[in-house]
Amino acid sequence: MASDAAPRRTIVDQTGYRASYVERPERIVSLVPSQTELLFDLGLADRLVACTRYCLHPAEARQRLTVIGGTKRLDVAAVTALAPDLVIGNKEENDKETIEALRAASPTWLSDIADMPTALAMIDTIGELCAAQHAATDLAARISERWTSLPDGGGRSVAYLIWRKPFMAVGTDTFIDDVLVRLNWRNVFADRSRYPQTSAEELAKLAPDLTLLSSEPYPFTATHVAELEEAVGVGRTVLVDGEMFSWYGSRLLAAPDYFDALMASIDLPRPHAGRPS
Repeated sequence: MASDAAPRRTIVDQTGYRASYVERPERIVSLVPSQTELLFDLGLADRLVACTRYCLHPAEARQRLTVIGGTKRLDVAAVTALAPDLVIGNKEENDKETIEALRAASPTWLSDIADMPTALAMIDTIGELCAAQHAATDLAARISERWTSLPDGGGRSVAYLIWRKPFMAVGTDTFIDDVLVRLNWRNVFADRSRYPQTSAEELAKLAPDLTLLSSEPYPFTATHVAELEEAVGVGRTVLVDGEMFSWYGSRLLAAPDYFDALMASIDLPRPHAGRPS
């Protein structure tokens, strides 16, 4: 752990929490898969000491680092024993009580991502926190530029499902909804907040042009596509890579190419409505 005499600065995280952090943390713990990938891509691999078992990218993360549980079920004692200079988490991904316990023992910074601006702000701030500002600023600028030329979804109505038994969809006040809007897709659950429950019967009534089954957190498969299409009987159901829609770190740079390929693979009549002005 950094010396108590090390230069420090006070930074407010994206939840409004104010804390003092060392200017150059040498022992960093990441509690979120997308932010773990970001830290590696910012060149901070040698300063990371721990991550979760869901930190799949890069593949070396779980091989090199101490694994401290899942995003919701973290081993607080194991994290504290590592004497981190900085713990980086997320308001939605991590359990509130766990974060409070971590804050009592270690400098802990939380992101709170609802849209692209907050995602880019998170990247910039993590660069500041970890003394990697140049790399973070460059990455955020490249992401921002790449996202100015997304494919046009033609105003199609979309239901994005993240869970089964019960079915759960994506509503407003979520990063995924912001992505859907930027792709010019109309979320049929835009009248509901966060992650509302739904059913095959309701989906049949809403009659979305597209029902997107995410690869995470529930691992939907081709079998589920067939089951849902038979139950709903309208529109088309498609498996999608949930990481491309919901990972708000450096994966954002690759997401537009994925969206290009996804839309090219969806053979549907183009609606009359164009992209809203």
